[in-house]
Amino acid sequence: MMFKNICLALILCVGTVALAQEKFITVASTTSTEQSGLFKHLLPVFEKKSGIQVRVVALGTGQALDMARRGDADVVFVHDKEAEEKFLADGFGVRRFEVMYNDFILVGPKSDTAKIAGGKDILAAFRKIAEAKAPFTSRGDKSGTHAAEMRLWKVAGIDPQTGKGTWYRETGSGMGPTLNTASAMNAYAFTDRGTWLAFKNRGDLSIVTEGDQRLFNQYGVMLVNPAKHSHVKKEMGQAFVDWVTSAEGQKIIAAYKINGDPLFFPNAR
Repeated sequence: MMFKNICLALILCVGTVALAQEKFITVASTTSTEQSGLFKHLLPVFEKKSGIQVRVVALGTGQALDMARRGDADVVFVHDKEAEEKFLADGFGVRRFEVMYNDFILVGPKSDTAKIAGGKDILAAFRKIAEAKAPFTSRGDKSGTHAAEMRLWKVAGIDPQTGKGTWYRETGSGMGPTLNTASAMNAYAFTDRGTWLAFKNRGDLSIVTEGDQRLFNQYGVMLVNPAKHSHVKKEMGQAFVDWVTSAEGQKIIAAYKINGDPLFFPNAR
């Protein structure tokens, strides 16, 4: 019996040491940071330097912020400034840091049924799509990209929901699957440039509208407030925030390219 007790104590001791040695944080982020390949490029450097493993849960920005509100994440890395500021105002974040930016683009079939290719005015493009009742696929998932799309429809004076189920289709999924749907349907889609550059299944799709200042896409990072959720890993989470906004983290973000094209532009202050 004594031998069994000693063995059990050793097993528990080894298990406790193993858990103590396993250092990790959970980052709730967007599908665009994952599907663009940025995290595969960025995180190994941080993990090697810090010894902290980063477990990413890739969701739409709205879902990522909801996950953090429940205390199921240590850090959020998202791209909807309006929603991020509300998250802070409600006391769920400690401080928001800008990390990087790119832009949104409108892609569509080469047949270009709405006749918008080559234009820079995103509002004019949306109006022409609605007028032509040209097929359009939307994420429809309350992500940062979806929120930006809906704001633009509103400014353009159009309610796309009136075309829901006919020319306007919502996938309820991430950017990659939505682009796959657009490719299969020869439909227009609103996407971040990073995911588009990494996307392989383009089919007949190409960029039809880009360059409008309204298409600016800023990313921010925040530590989840440990005053709201005491189990938040404050020191390790803040270490990640500090590193990704540091000169080293910013340099690595800038270095991430596909076929020579940068996907994100660092702008931490």
